Amino acid sequence: MTAAEISRIAGVTRATVSNWRRRYGDFPAPSGGTESSPLYDLETVRTWLASRGHASAANPSEELRTTLRLHARSSGSGTSDLLLLVLAAAGRSPEELTSAVRLPDPDLVARAERDAADVAEAVPGADAVRFKTIDATVLRALYSCVRDEGGQAALGVLAERELEDSAASGTYQTPAPLADLLARLIPGTPARVFDPACGSGTLLAAAARHGAQELYGQDSLPVQARRSAVSLMLTAPETAVTVRAGDSLRADAFPDLTADAVLSNPPYGVRDWGHDELAYDPRWAYGVPARAESELAWVQHALAHLTPGGYAALVLPPATAGRASGRRVRVELVRSGALRAVIALPVGASVPLHVGLQIWVLQRPEPGGAERKSVLFVDTAQAATGADAGRGGTAGPRTRGGSRSTSLDWAAVTARVLSAWQAFTADPDAFDGEPGVARAAGVVDLLDDVVDLTPARLVRASRAEVDPAELSAEVDATRRDLVRAAKSLGKAAGYDDWSATGPSAREWRTATASDLARGAALTLLRTVPESGRGRGEGGGEEHGAVRVLTGADIVRGSGPTGDPAELRGDTAPVIAVGDVLVRAVASGGGPMALVAGEEEAGALLGPHIHLFRPDPTRLDPWFLAGFLGAEDNIAGASTGSTVLNVSPGRLRVPLLPLEEQRRYGEAFRRVHELRAEAQRATRLAEETARLLSGGLTGGQLLPLRDVGTATPTTRTQTGDSPR
Repeated sequence: MTAAEISRIAGVTRATVSNWRRRYGDFPAPSGGTESSPLYDLETVRTWLASRGHASAANPSEELRTTLRLHARSSGSGTSDLLLLVLAAAGRSPEELTSAVRLPDPDLVARAERDAADVAEAVPGADAVRFKTIDATVLRALYSCVRDEGGQAALGVLAERELEDSAASGTYQTPAPLADLLARLIPGTPARVFDPACGSGTLLAAAARHGAQELYGQDSLPVQARRSAVSLMLTAPETAVTVRAGDSLRADAFPDLTADAVLSNPPYGVRDWGHDELAYDPRWAYGVPARAESELAWVQHALAHLTPGGYAALVLPPATAGRASGRRVRVELVRSGALRAVIALPVGASVPLHVGLQIWVLQRPEPGGAERKSVLFVDTAQAATGADAGRGGTAGPRTRGGSRSTSLDWAAVTARVLSAWQAFTADPDAFDGEPGVARAAGVVDLLDDVVDLTPARLVRASRAEVDPAELSAEVDATRRDLVRAAKSLGKAAGYDDWSATGPSAREWRTATASDLARGAALTLLRTVPESGRGRGEGGGEEHGAVRVLTGADIVRGSGPTGDPAELRGDTAPVIAVGDVLVRAVASGGGPMALVAGEEEAGALLGPHIHLFRPDPTRLDPWFLAGFLGAEDNIAGASTGSTVLNVSPGRLRVPLLPLEEQRRYGEAFRRVHELRAEAQRATRLAEETARLLSGGLTGGQLLPLRDVGTATPTTRTQTGDSPR
């Protein structure tokens, strides 16, 4: 391991490690590397740190990640065997896992082989398990991770490792809110659900949460198929799970399967999907997909696996709705009534984050079934920035890895989609729609020369139906809110109670959060996954209707909006006034930390958030939040490349008297108010501009003055011809 990795597990800076090397003669000698970049033996370093009283500052999943990185693949076990071991370990009690961790290396290896062999038949493509003595360090870290953080945490580390090692690309996880939305679009409670491109199993897990009893999945990457199988068995132990590896289009592992529902987020833009060899495949009931239309191949593959009347929901790129090469297949999907809805998602809903993806809802026609005369189109592009987005609505710049998705107002997107879909399915002929948001377009109207099914084109054309008086009143109300927000922003920006420190920046002694926790100055809390709890601990059954605070809520400052059902039995601490909440994933814009107030008090702590509960006689909450959430502090305590995971114990806090802390705390509180008012004003400005622009272009509003004179105002269109 490198000096940087020593600093990470010890919770100190690299300079401290360099200082140890110079000061202490018993510091471990390098075991490899070069003079300028020495490498050290992991166990020797840990023994030395323990002798000095330095407990590891890394959380169990980071310990496992570090151990895997340092573990020689040429002499160690494969990740497939470790995936089996996660599944086996998750079924053991914390006491049994602790006992395993304490075994001597040979006994630990034998125990791990027995555990993994017990579940080998459950995971696709698993060979006979063979561990070696050299694997003991990894096995010990894995058992500890499952015990302390649960099987899902260990599973994610292993899958991340194997995907890197296999140089696999294009793999990503469907965001949980999007997976939940797809599952809720399927009417009723389907018992048998299939995902032909299941990835890590997120969509099938969502189906299980909504009552599915049989889950079937296939994925072209063996590691993803194995990960999906293990993950589903952990999250839905009462559900029958069958997952296979292989290319679903070329080598369908379930040729005779007819499911009640199909959920999928298939790969996009694949040219080599089997166009030539599959030209006469019986699945192409709606037309042979063109070489550039792999997405329409997945659509027909899904329909072929449905029972008559069964529904499918697929996430597809927007080009599928209008590309010329797919026109003939789109014609047949519309004409036959197989296509029921096309829903446009906001940009950033899922990877690729710069594209506004779509959900296609399909239903396999029933022989002799009712004629379907219309298709529902929904546009949610404004749902993430509308007036109901809570306090603030702009999350700032985002990066890869899904952070933009977590900052969307998924509650608003989901409510808008489900409201329109449920009203449409209840009575398609009586569906009135919502101007600019949802519209039922007649089949005859859609079958033109291009058959463009883009929701924005069809839905926004209905804006002319908006009542001019209602729009004018909405514009006036929003504009008044904007004026008040601008005044509040000006007041917040007037805070100037600070001064320069002098010719150089101030320096101070600091302590890590782990040090402060050991000294009882604060308590670190987190949400514990169900599989990581001891027997007899509370679970999620008592959550009831309590709210859940999410990382996106911290970004938006919206108050708790999470669904307790997503905790799925996890033990979640209850937030109290004065708690400091820090996002566990540093990717993306927006604030990293929040001080809990009355709005957050009583809510449950969602996943991916660290809770710091300070002793108010020793630490000021706003002072603590300001320094914990500082950009350089977060960067120094984060690991990862695309997604930065914050190690809470490594965050550092200056050691200052309480009175001085309070002065800093008041300044940080004012900065928080400034950010919140800026977000609110920005959201209202965008909403006002959107309403005005839409009213002017839609014919509901008229400018009152000629161009070139004073700033124009608007009036409601009365129906008179312009003069």
